[in-house]
Amino acid sequence: CQNLNPCLWLKVKLIVLRLFLPDMVSSPPCSLSSLPLSSSVRYFVKMAWAWTFCLLLPFIALTNYHLTGKAGLVLRRLSTLLVGTAIWYICTSIFSNIEHYTGSCYQSPALEGVRKEHQSKQQCHQEGGFWHGFDISGHSFLLTFCALMIVEEMSVLHEVKTDRSHCLHTAITTLVVALGILTFIWVLMFLCTAVYFHNLSQKVFGTLFGLLGWYGTYGFWYPKAFSPGLPPQSCSLNLKQDSYKK
Repeated sequence: CQNLNPCLWLKVKLIVLRLFLPDMVSSPPCSLSSLPLSSSVRYFVKMAWAWTFCLLLPFIALTNYHLTGKAGLVLRRLSTLLVGTAIWYICTSIFSNIEHYTGSCYQSPALEGVRKEHQSKQQCHQEGGFWHGFDISGHSFLLTFCALMIVEEMSVLHEVKTDRSHCLHTAITTLVVALGILTFIWVLMFLCTAVYFHNLSQKVFGTLFGLLGWYGTYGFWYPKAFSPGLPPQSCSLNLKQDSYKK
């Protein structure tokens, strides 16, 4: 790609085509999946919830305590991370079971020669076979859910006012920058997944699970009294809601 503009437009066209016709358009020779760091990137994405958890934990603790001044409320809000962990575990388990019950073991990637003696994906791979089932995109689910959760929790920023010379300001600013970078990475990896991995239906189902996990918590459950609660929007409003719920 010596000429930048034609190469860029080619990339855009390939992305659009692969999003809607994933089985008809082959990956370009300079695709991300062919890079030497591809395996490292995939592992990094598989650990998406761990990275999100580790950064949101101190961010929620610092910002929520700064706004409310109540340790009990902070602990309740931190339970959103436990809920997120449960959603991650349940959804990935569902995906794994769906792939297991809809899959079969084949002798080659071309899906030739079914090996009926192998009834599990692990056993199939151990014997040199190729397991093929309906593999819902765990990356699409996880990246969607993590990015939306970070955006929801960072909605408190317009309420946080700290002294620039205070160490709390430095800590929160550092976490905000780190979460911003992480969100950008998740969006970028989501686009890469959409272009280079899985077919359209698998990506759609994965994304829908991510959206369902986000809306089911922040849109439906968290606004209710018996829940971890939404990020505080102001000290006065948060204290009024807390006294009302008690």
